[in-house]
Amino acid sequence: MMRYDLTGTWYKGNTHVHSVASDGGKTAEELARMYASEGYDFLFRTDHWVVSDVASETTDYPLLWLDGVELDGSDYAGSFYHVACLGVAASQAPEISREMGFVPALEAVRAAGALLVLAHPHWSGNSIAEACRWAFDGVEVYNHVCHWLNGKSSGSVHWNGMLENHPNTLAFSTDDTHLRPEHPGWNGGWVMVNASACTREAVLDALRRGNYYSTQGPEFHHIAVHGDRVEVCTSPVRFVRAVGPAYRGSRLGSFDGQLIESAEVSISTDWAYTYLEIEDAMGRRAWTNPLFVADER
Repeated sequence: MMRYDLTGTWYKGNTHVHSVASDGGKTAEELARMYASEGYDFLFRTDHWVVSDVASETTDYPLLWLDGVELDGSDYAGSFYHVACLGVAASQAPEISREMGFVPALEAVRAAGALLVLAHPHWSGNSIAEACRWAFDGVEVYNHVCHWLNGKSSGSVHWNGMLENHPNTLAFSTDDTHLRPEHPGWNGGWVMVNASACTREAVLDALRRGNYYSTQGPEFHHIAVHGDRVEVCTSPVRFVRAVGPAYRGSRLGSFDGQLIESAEVSISTDWAYTYLEIEDAMGRRAWTNPLFVADER
């Protein structure tokens, strides 16, 4: 089944944001004003070990805040993780605390219905086997703060390894905003969700279905599959790639400076998964989720 339904409206959002509630340098109100000024429609609050409770707040924010938490720690095998848990509120997981340990907390937020996203696996030093161990719903294909810290911003290799095991694994491009002197970056990686409305229910539903794309800047305007061909319309880009397992894929574009705004690339129904990647003249990239929803039963 083709994943994308683009009959809704595109909404810009960030799924990894820290406030003064943990180790961020800005309040929720300051963050909302900053991000709204750059055209954002929603943000997830993912403070370390602090499950947010947006419904209890009375502040009139200029964008939609959504609940979440970031858990970090080691599992029973000693592997270290950071996980952004999206869509879980304090009322759904009131027992969460660092003292309970990483694995029990992870299991608790999963039971509460959170969307579990493996954060910055390259920066954390995760192997592909570790990335696959806990059947995460998604992984950060790009983390903007990690790009600043030491260049270990890409989760592309981990994502492809996870797709080999779970072809529905989602990709997320994020800021991991802290806005402190040692973590100054923001508005460098985000998601564009196609949803019926900018509400908690509609945004979470679109994210769970993978009805969004992740980007560092380039835009997808249209995505359609016609058998073994994928048709796209984009902002001006230098390359359009259809990516499959291992060496499989196809591409359009050149190094001569000519830009593309519409393209048709070939895919194969024999590939275990397929996603699109586009790259603009500045080297910034954007990614669809796997184009087809696989039956993983």
